[in-house]
Amino acid sequence: MKLFYKLSFLSVFAVVISCKETPKSVSEPAKEVVAETNVISYPNSWVNSRVEKTKERLNASEAGKVIWNAMETHGGLDTWFANGPISFRFNYQPLNGKTARDSYQTVDTWSNRALHTSTTDETAKFGWTGEKAWVKAKDSTVFAYDTKFWALTPLWFVGHPFVLSGEGVNLELLEPTTFKDQDYNAVKVTFDAGTGDAPDDYYILYVNKETNKIAVMRYIVSYPEYFKDGGHAPEKFTEFVGEQTVDGITMPGGFKTYWTVDGDQPGEYITKIDFTDVSFEKELPKDFFDAPADAKILN
Repeated sequence: MKLFYKLSFLSVFAVVISCKETPKSVSEPAKEVVAETNVISYPNSWVNSRVEKTKERLNASEAGKVIWNAMETHGGLDTWFANGPISFRFNYQPLNGKTARDSYQTVDTWSNRALHTSTTDETAKFGWTGEKAWVKAKDSTVFAYDTKFWALTPLWFVGHPFVLSGEGVNLELLEPTTFKDQDYNAVKVTFDAGTGDAPDDYYILYVNKETNKIAVMRYIVSYPEYFKDGGHAPEKFTEFVGEQTVDGITMPGGFKTYWTVDGDQPGEYITKIDFTDVSFEKELPKDFFDAPADAKILN
């Protein structure tokens, strides 16, 4: 699953966003004076500038138009950013008995910082500060998985299509497809070399031709720590199950993941994912995503 740990991807300071096409010149809005506060906040001018540049860039290609229309239908990129950091519980449950991953988490959608808290021990936490990964737990069994990899992975389930507004993202319109008797535009997402920790990842999103809502995400995992000699895991097929609307943003109600089989169809059902307790946070302190003084810093 795609990891965008580097601040260059969604940096709060990098308002210029690029995709496959070079962004056209867009007039910068007037500087906005924002009163200094102790909470995380972003000037409206930053939101507006980023949204306008993304709109212009995406509408320059057919694939981009599909994604932009999906953004609009799911609540709008302006609302997504203006809402502030997103909090939710993400309960990833493999059906083969492998390690489950269940945490409450908050993600700053502007700067890609994340904080996870165990659902069984509120003192056990891990996160990504935008520069380094960290973990704080009584013992290693609390988080029996790669927390650096997982810090931002759930965002790449729940944040589509909005996560495609950043740098290094390439979009390609594939042949239309069908799923459960519905017609979909299929958009393949790839990444420039050097983008994040797994630039060889790809996604294929199914966007309903009538509603412009995303229903399926096919993807591979190519994280180098898992595949030290290159390569990737077999493709997975994730169905978005139901929907929920929070503060104007429409997101899935949950996910069901299968192995992809011949004909790009879902095969064996392998993972159940519950996505609950969703909210947007407007009053988080500025140090919310900092690593605790007694945390272990990960390589």
